[in-house]
Amino acid sequence: MDIVVENLTKKYGTQKAVDNISFRVKTGEILGFLGPNGAGKTTTMKIITTFLAPNDGNAFVGNFSIKDNPESIRKNIGYLPENNPLYEDMPVIDYLRFVAELQNIEKSKINDRILDMVNLCGLEGEKQKKINELSKGYKQRVGLAQALIHNPEVLILDEPTSGLDPNQIVEIRELIKKIGREKTVILSSHILAEVEATCDRILIINKGKIVADGTAKELRKQSEGKEILKVRIEDGDKNEIFKALQEVSTVGTVDFIPGEGNAFEVQSKPELSSRREIFKLCVDKKWVMTEMSFVETKLEDVFRDLTMN
Repeated sequence: MDIVVENLTKKYGTQKAVDNISFRVKTGEILGFLGPNGAGKTTTMKIITTFLAPNDGNAFVGNFSIKDNPESIRKNIGYLPENNPLYEDMPVIDYLRFVAELQNIEKSKINDRILDMVNLCGLEGEKQKKINELSKGYKQRVGLAQALIHNPEVLILDEPTSGLDPNQIVEIRELIKKIGREKTVILSSHILAEVEATCDRILIINKGKIVADGTAKELRKQSEGKEILKVRIEDGDKNEIFKALQEVSTVGTVDFIPGEGNAFEVQSKPELSSRREIFKLCVDKKWVMTEMSFVETKLEDVFRDLTMN
């Protein structure tokens, strides 16, 4: 099922948490939904899941409208909120059975669905334990299992790897990628490397408005024209070199690279190159330049450029 958001607005008093946004997520696509705290990510996802009602606009899951067909949407959506709402005194198996009954799964199929979720989410060794006995990584797996047990067409995940260690993050990431081959997925996260590794497309929201939409490669292209260089210069005082680089006419910004001695990250002014001028500076100052290389624009840099204002 496709997700289509049309001119969605949500206000809290005079503040617009979501400000007239529109986008589409295609069937089988994993969309990374990024933005700083308070940007409107969670509000948007709660509207799509029918947990909140918008002030204006509409959203559709398949052919179902959040306004006209909320019950049909809930049947077709699996939702894992940021604060995983588990009944921690229940054993995993009993909890999944409880959720299956809430989702009105036929009684004759419940055992099979529980078994499918245990296998898919890697819970075989934990299924008889109480949820409060599980690590956070396994609790997240239980949260994914409850979101998937009714076999929804759409999966909404709000910070699914929050608080996990690096190994758990990789495990959950691989699980989401596996699920995403068959589902339409919206994934919110603050971990940009995770989004880049997991998602087909990235949408960035800031102050309630969409500020970027595309693949990681496409978003990096927005920063093309801003030449970024790593420069290492020997035989000179670090602070003197820093000041001299700042005074080069084509240079926009200069930053020390921590822990690398006389190494600097130099960003040229838009559409300009600083390579020739930096080389000439070193010749004039009788400094030895031992490294000059291009620095690939990071997704973090793109994100910061788009959300700092």
